[in-house]
Amino acid sequence: MENICHPSKLPVESPWTCPGDDAYYNASIIWGLVGPMRMFGRLGLYSKMNYFFLIGILAPVPVWILSLKFPKKTWIKYVNVPVILSGTGGMLAVKAVNYMCWLSVGIVFNLVVYNRYRGWWVRHNYILSAGLDAGIAFSAVLLFFTLQMKKINGPIW
Repeated sequence: MENICHPSKLPVESPWTCPGDDAYYNASIIWGLVGPMRMFGRLGLYSKMNYFFLIGILAPVPVWILSLKFPKKTWIKYVNVPVILSGTGGMLAVKAVNYMCWLSVGIVFNLVVYNRYRGWWVRHNYILSAGLDAGIAFSAVLLFFTLQMKKINGPIW
């Protein structure tokens, strides 16, 4: 799309943006121009964020203690706090509703369906995942041609 990364050149109320470029631009400003000492060091506004390193080290301890205290609860050994905390770093910069949808679908199909209908899950979960991805892509194309191409962008809250 022409001028997608230049909001001033796009039509008024255009839904198109390029958040990835903004994120890389902001990161280059933070690390190149401002510098880590003035961001996260004793001179910075975000110096308290360094405590999250301590939280990251200590967070697995309660899970480990719970696994010792309740050895019959086998699901506790599958809680991997470092993976949970670092996994969010790979997620896209999207709205909170996207995360809630991902979480609810993930819990339903990887906990409920996996435990109750394991045979179905083994045979069809991969196909379900591909279908959900394809459905989102198809819906995006359909919405563009039916609504956005005709300047119908939905409600402005």
